[in-house]
Amino acid sequence: MAVRILLVDDHRLVRAGIRALLEKISQVEVIGEADDGRQAFEMIDRHRPDIVLMDIAMRNLNGLDAVDRIKKEWPETKVIILSMHANEEYVVRALRSDVSGYLIKDAAADELERAIQTVAEGETYLSSLISKAVIRDYLANTSDMRGPLEQLTARQREVLQLIGEGKNTKEIADILQVSVKTVEAHRLQLMQRLDIHDIPGLVRYAIRTGLVSVA
Repeated sequence: MAVRILLVDDHRLVRAGIRALLEKISQVEVIGEADDGRQAFEMIDRHRPDIVLMDIAMRNLNGLDAVDRIKKEWPETKVIILSMHANEEYVVRALRSDVSGYLIKDAAADELERAIQTVAEGETYLSSLISKAVIRDYLANTSDMRGPLEQLTARQREVLQLIGEGKNTKEIADILQVSVKTVEAHRLQLMQRLDIHDIPGLVRYAIRTGLVSVA
């Protein structure tokens, strides 16, 4: 049976290029595309793909926080993260989110097929551009250490990302379907936890930690 794949990336041209590669792989079926994490949730619930290929840096909801909800609500769906970033911080956070694969966008085309095959067989795939030895050592040395970003709740990270994208309180409330007072409460908690006490500081932090892409 074909491996059913949902492609999630907020750049249309990138999606088109990856889809063209996927359609050349035998026993692979692209069942749909989404341009952000929230649209991905709707499509996963409707189509139940075997694998989600998902970018990290996406507007409204980044890939890593989307993974947390996917693993909770659709545990049978595997996730392969697509990213321009090969640094340890991103990879380790992804692994802690229980992703099934992490593929660098600069990887060769045949590595995409290899990653899909590996994950479809129930194994975890790390891009060849990532040093597995370094990651193992990093995980071993930091298993009980979490940075400030990881200590935030998923909803606090969502609010932080939207603040970093320049959304105002009313816009954030509409996107998250909560009250303005709830957003204000989350923003206050963010400032207290991160020891950052103004909006520009939160924006800079969101960009520095990769929640928001400046590209």
